[in-house]
Amino acid sequence: MKRVASKIKPKSGFSYFVHLFFTVLIPILVYVFVRVDLVPLALLIILLGKWRVFAVQPRHWWPNIRANGVDILVGVSFLGLMTETSSVGLQASFAGVYALWLLFLKPRSRPLYVALQAFVAQTLSLIVIFLILDAQPLGVLVLAAGLVSYISARHFFTNFDESHTPLYAHTWGYFAAAITWLLGHWLVFYPQLPSTGIIAQPALLLAVIGFSLGALYYLERNDRLSVLLQRQILFIMIAATVLVVALSDWGDKTI
Repeated sequence: MKRVASKIKPKSGFSYFVHLFFTVLIPILVYVFVRVDLVPLALLIILLGKWRVFAVQPRHWWPNIRANGVDILVGVSFLGLMTETSSVGLQASFAGVYALWLLFLKPRSRPLYVALQAFVAQTLSLIVIFLILDAQPLGVLVLAAGLVSYISARHFFTNFDESHTPLYAHTWGYFAAAITWLLGHWLVFYPQLPSTGIIAQPALLLAVIGFSLGALYYLERNDRLSVLLQRQILFIMIAATVLVVALSDWGDKTI
């Protein structure tokens, strides 16, 4: 597997620079198409970057989508963020951060980096889902949040050769869907100022809880989780959750 990967993603020579050029070209083209209001073409560029996913028989598409899911989620999320602002500077910044993802974080295969990939994919995707689909029926939000969380969790646990990966991924996806269904009736955004809310409360809570549980699992698998550290992480997670819920403005937020 390592030999094949090295041929697909060369690390030196002319092929490396060609690969680097086309990698950087993706966020540039996405930015250009957003600026000229051709969002479907920008989405097509992101999907074409994963052409190998569909270069097989259809029965292999879903496993390939799951394997490449976090990269697709991040690309679509940055596209969504670009479409939600008319600022040239912000759009260029999102394109630049997307390029950093493609160049530096996405190619990493060490457990810590793979865990960060899952966290970034879930957090960005949930932010964009609630930002763009907030006017959609609650069922759409529930389904989207559950699917995104499932794909991110599966990416995280597969990294550790976890034998219960499907169970844990489905459980986390169900939990995310349940949180979305419960809090989606109020859908509080932060910061709570007129027309400036960016992060929806379900996305924030799932980021806090997901990061905390992921940190506990990562430290435990690497034999670095002491009793004191475990208590500290759990305390911070619970305290942050209580603060978010207690300090939220629950008035007149029903959708």
